[in-house]
Amino acid sequence: MEKTEGRAEGRKANQLRKYSCTRNPLDRAHGSARWEQGDTVVVAAVYGPRPGTRKGENPEKASIEVVWKPKTGQIGRQEKEYEMTLKRTLQSICLLTVHPNTTTSVILQVMGDDGSLLPCAINASCAALGFAGVPLKHLAVAIGCGVLENGDVILDTSKAEEQQLKSFAHLVFPNSSKSVDLKEPQQKDGHSERGLITSITHGVMSEDDYFNCIERGLAASSRISDFLRTTLQKHTPDYL
Repeated sequence: MEKTEGRAEGRKANQLRKYSCTRNPLDRAHGSARWEQGDTVVVAAVYGPRPGTRKGENPEKASIEVVWKPKTGQIGRQEKEYEMTLKRTLQSICLLTVHPNTTTSVILQVMGDDGSLLPCAINASCAALGFAGVPLKHLAVAIGCGVLENGDVILDTSKAEEQQLKSFAHLVFPNSSKSVDLKEPQQKDGHSERGLITSITHGVMSEDDYFNCIERGLAASSRISDFLRTTLQKHTPDYL
């Protein structure tokens, strides 16, 4: 039952903003994607793999480097946290043993921020990795879930809505247990098919609120999953 009223543009609680993905807007990157969710826009560019890894990285595996570039100003604590979250998320979906002792860089440029910025950046990154032909275990999609003071859960929150939230969760789901790399056998574990890849929460959130976010987020993520897979298949039919 939809109790939430007054969302921007008349959206219902479970309704996402219009989203789109542009393939390879940057000519010099090995792969890039411009991901839009409403007025939140992020461009992700992938460079590499290039030989060598940073000190402290395992040379027997590939390394993922993430660089966040805000729309204006200098990078701060929040952006550093975004970089770490993105690195962990992307490392979990990439086949790191295919190109050992190499580094792949993912550069995120924020073009517009009207809420749910991190999920938008994760979706842009995943699309860019696909366009770059980076071997992946599976694709991943991110969704932002906000909990209002009355307990209602709303998805894909805008900047204005985020000011009214009691708490929020940014969730990343695998969109398929099927490997994206044709040479990699299909994964059959339940975690890859339905489990969470990444979960970031902030604020006061009860256990019921959290599982409500997961339930609604998972349902909504399937729509983004279908869109992302269709987009990649359209532009890289030999890869998927």
